[in-house]
Amino acid sequence: MPALSPFDYAVLRVVPQVERGEFVNAGVILFCRPLRFLEVRMGLDVERLLALAPETDLASVQEQLDLFPRLCAGGAAAGPIGQMSQAERFHWLVSPRSTTVQVSPVHGGLCADPQTALDELFDRLIG
Repeated sequence: MPALSPFDYAVLRVVPQVERGEFVNAGVILFCRPLRFLEVRMGLDVERLLALAPETDLASVQEQLDLFPRLCAGGAAAGPIGQMSQAERFHWLVSPRSTTVQVSPVHGGLCADPQTALDELFDRLIG
């Protein structure tokens, strides 16, 4: 049996009307420090979002969501945040905010393969 490594994850949520507190899950971000893994998998159900809030500015929401993969990857394309360590980027990405795209509290788990764990979480929570 392969060794298990700890990981942390959070769910990305689109909250079209912050004052109402309703949201649509739109992705999962997973960080596994021992295996140097930080990735996000996204899949926004636009139809569901528009049923919840027909006036949603989809272009703005997509622009915000598009930042997550770039920031996870790091490097110059991610600006100053991209220069931070993986752990620092993860903690910045999952910090509470009151914008249209928010994150759930951070949860933890154990995995042998973080990509498989991310895929399974995505399927269970988003897909």
